[in-house]
Formats: sequence, structure tokens, C-alpha cells
Amino acid sequence: MRRYAIFILTALLIVLAAVAGMSFPAVADKKISGLPTSELTAYTTLPAETASVLAEVYEREAHVRINFVPMNSQEILQEIRNDAVSDPTVVRTVDIVLADSKILKEAADLNLLTPYTSETNDAVRDVFKDEQDRWIGVWYDPIVFCANRDYLRSTVDIPDTWEKLSAAKNMRVGITDFLAAEASANLLLQLVGNFGDAKTYEILEGIHPKVVQYAKFLSNPVRQAGMGEVDISVAVESETLRYLQNGYPLKIIYPADGTSYLLTGFAITTNDIAKNQVASKFADWLLGDEAQLYLQTNGFYFIPTNPQTLAYKSFAGKNLLLFNNQPNFSEKQRQEFLYRWINDVRLK
Repeated sequence: MRRYAIFILTALLIVLAAVAGMSFPAVADKKISGLPTSELTAYTTLPAETASVLAEVYEREAHVRINFVPMNSQEILQEIRNDAVSDPTVVRTVDIVLADSKILKEAADLNLLTPYTSETNDAVRDVFKDEQDRWIGVWYDPIVFCANRDYLRSTVDIPDTWEKLSAAKNMRVGITDFLAAEASANLLLQLVGNFGDAKTYEILEGIHPKVVQYAKFLSNPVRQAGMGEVDISVAVESETLRYLQNGYPLKIIYPADGTSYLLTGFAITTNDIAKNQVASKFADWLLGDEAQLYLQTNGFYFIPTNPQTLAYKSFAGKNLLLFNNQPNFSEKQRQEFLYRWINDVRLK
């Protein structure tokens, strides 16, 4: 009798396996072969090499292909505005956006984004996300003082605020031109937003005579400090950490009176329910340690916004003071502040 019971049970399992195989053949075959089971189209302001790392790793780990389309901020805003439709049943051609949070704020105000919530993004501080969960910051890159170690050994008066940097004597400074990179322009505008325009231009007037060269790229001031061509550079931390990992004699000083930062955020634009679920999982992955591990392995060093990650907990400057009075300047005001710097500071 027992023999018949085993036979019947075996037969039943074979039937169930056959039914399961008939129900999910495509997904099973794709997972076994490593082919993607889903695809998302993503507009991004990330450099192509950074986006490539994320896409390659996530497809390998999650079997989801992220088709990144590099654009500048204004192009992204225009494209998702064009893509928006009144009929909620129409699926949009772009599914997600991974870009400067400034453009995500504008898109949220235009009601172009789909809210998403999860246990992971709930841990992120309010300052790094939209209050209605329409976008979430995933990492940020602050401006720091990048000092040559030999210079630090030669002085006891180390500038650790913007005013001290401005007032310092006998010092060579490296900095990126405010018109050359978004991070530099952002620094000028956030200084104005937090210190006021009069104080900001006073600080920049003090720094100007010490500037050896206004660089065109964010990496050059860091290289100058590492090679001893300048004593201190005003630089993005990601580039400073990259040079530190390559053995350059540098030390990071976090401005005690606050500093600007660029926040990279994630948002969902698709109306498709299935794609929305896939996009939410990708967002949670971006907020986790795995994404940070692969970024750092490839030389990209950003501060995660998720305080629960090991990457955040190991970050030495996680308590740095950030300029969180984010100015909402119009494009005209932005240009006026930049050209005022050229006329009143650089060319004076």
C-alpha cells in the first residue's frame, strides 16, 4: 500500500512540475540563461561610465536591463513633459529618471512623477527627498577643501571655513571655474542662498588673488593639490577620494560653516503597474550597499543618503554641515549671479 502511495505522490509531483513549466516557461528560461526578464528606459544626467557600471551590475544581479539615455537636465525635463499624457492608461516611453535633484523638483511641481514608498526609502532624511515621495535622493557629492599634506605640515593656521579660506595669507588655491561645471555653479548659488550675495562676493574676492588657475574640469583642482601645485583646492569630494585612493598626499577638510552639494535623485515616470514595481526595486537597490560597493570598486565615491548602509556608517564626514537652504533662483537670476562674479571678481 505504501508503495502505491509513493507512486501516486511521485506522479502528482511530475504533473505539478509540468504545469509549472507550462505556466512560466519564458521567465524561467530567461533566468536560467541570464537574459533580462524586464527592461526599463532611464533618462540620466550621470556620466556615461557611471551609468554603464550600474546598468551592467544590475542586469547581472537582478536580470533587469536598464537602458540609460544620457541627457542634460533641461533636455530631461522637456522630454518627460513631452512624454506626459492626460490619459493614464497610455504607457510613457521613459520609465525612470536618475538625475540632479534640482530637475526632479521641477518635474514633481509639474506633476510628471509617480510617487513610490518603501521601507528602504523611508529611512532617508526628509531633506534628501520629496515630501510626497515623488522622488528620492540616492547619493550626494559635497564641496570640500582638499589640502596638500606637505602644506598642512608647514602651517598651524589651517582654514576650515569659507571666511578663513578667504582671509588666509600666503596660500595658493585651486578651484574650478563657476561657469565650467554644474557643481561649481551650484556652489556659487548655494553660497548666495546661505550667506547672502554681499557676503558671498566678499568671500570670493578674498579667494580670487590666491587662485593659481580657474580650472575647466572638476578633477584638475584635486590633481593640482595632490601634485603640490596649489596648497588647498575647492573641490568635489568624489574626485578627492578618487585621488586619495590612488595614493596622492591629500587631506579632506569639511567647511565648518557649511558647504554645497549636488544630490542625485531617482524618480518614476511610468504609469505601467508592472514596470512601476520593477522600478521600485531598482530604487531600493540604488539606496543599498551593493550599488555603493560597485560604484566605489570602479572609482566613483558618493555619500549614500540611506543612513542604514555600511557605506554611510563608514563615511568619515557623514555629519558635515550642508547648505540646506536651497535657493530657487530662476534661470535669469542664476545667470546674473554668475556674470556678476565674472565682472566684479574675476575680471576686476
